[in-house]
Amino acid sequence: MNAPAFAPLDAGLETELLAAVDHLEPDLTALLATLVRFPSLMGEETSAQDYMEGLFRGLGLKVDRFEVRDDDLKGMPGYAPPTGHWARHDNVVGAHVPRASVGRSLILNGHIDVVPIGAAELWSNPPFDPVVRDGRLYGRGAGDMKAGIAAYIIAFEALQRVGMQPAAPVWLQSVVEEECTGNGALACLHRGYRADAALIPEPFDHAILHAQVGVIWLAVDVYGRPAHVLNVKNGINAIEAAFALYQGLCTLRDEWNQPAARHPVFAHHEHAINFNLGRIQGGEWASSVPTKCTIEVRCGVPIGMAAADARTAIEDRLARTVKTDARLADVQHRIRYAGFQSEGCVVAKDLPMMQLLAQTHERVMGTPPGWLASTATTDARVFNLYGATPATCYGPEATHIHGIDESVSLASTLQVARVLALHIARWCGLEKRGR
Repeated sequence: MNAPAFAPLDAGLETELLAAVDHLEPDLTALLATLVRFPSLMGEETSAQDYMEGLFRGLGLKVDRFEVRDDDLKGMPGYAPPTGHWARHDNVVGAHVPRASVGRSLILNGHIDVVPIGAAELWSNPPFDPVVRDGRLYGRGAGDMKAGIAAYIIAFEALQRVGMQPAAPVWLQSVVEEECTGNGALACLHRGYRADAALIPEPFDHAILHAQVGVIWLAVDVYGRPAHVLNVKNGINAIEAAFALYQGLCTLRDEWNQPAARHPVFAHHEHAINFNLGRIQGGEWASSVPTKCTIEVRCGVPIGMAAADARTAIEDRLARTVKTDARLADVQHRIRYAGFQSEGCVVAKDLPMMQLLAQTHERVMGTPPGWLASTATTDARVFNLYGATPATCYGPEATHIHGIDESVSLASTLQVARVLALHIARWCGLEKRGR
């Protein structure tokens, strides 16, 4: 690959910029801890977004705060039916406008929403009471992905500390709904935000994302036939039927993971497509054969498959399972969609944005970066597929994301901030601060 045509920074300025990031290390840790203290679960992001709005204003950015509205988005490609409706469900964008735009524009995007904590009694410390231990900060959302947000804030602030600012438009985005639909990032597109590139500091341990699978969320209502436990044989157990139906659906997963069906980026990955039975609710009475059971399922989707085609394949497999599994005789089921309806994507490694990021990583870290083909989805697809904006993910090392005792390496987060500061400087160019 040819190196991207970007002039190196003046050596003195580069040294000064990296030193400014290092000087802000205590601020980085404090900022991350503050962000983790906000329990920004789905529909409860308001206080965190209030804080982000204040941060952006403090950086001298023009702030655009707007509601993520289902009615605005439902006609757009990439739209996913929401999992609920909430008041003050807002994105916050901070806009930097240069005096003269001579560089390339950039979006720095991060999601403020976090997943549920799971069983609170399993955590070593309360999940929204951050603790620093052995160089790691623990708490829900610490890695996924409030460390990334803190890193891009500190990177931008470091530029200001050395008296410089990007010589191109930069938009810092704090979005909602990344964990369930992607509609927050989609709302930014609806609002008109486009750039020459977008960078999302997801916690991928300094690897650069170059591909990701698609994801479909669905719920299946399974209907049995009630009976007293004295006459179990006269009933149809909806809970047991739901498990049988899911087992049949998993045969589709196995087919999509066959070597002949794999996308080339997953040629050596035996199980890139994963299905997950994430929630189950069923039954009415311990001594009654349950009438209804609802399961909520996450289905990975191969790269190159349209969401509509994936839904058809899922529906066909469920229907076939009912017809061929004797345990499901006389069982009825109904499929509903809410949440991700996402298609996979590939980001070319030879794009200027990707090469510059790899080059900057190597300059800071001393070794070439790894490249990640992800078995999960991120908001990068929204920019790549629907926003005419090449996008990737690059962020710190984290453990137990979506799990118990989630944590992120503080040293790794600082290194990401250093990489982002140099990347912004070279991608956007620099001009002196002031008007």
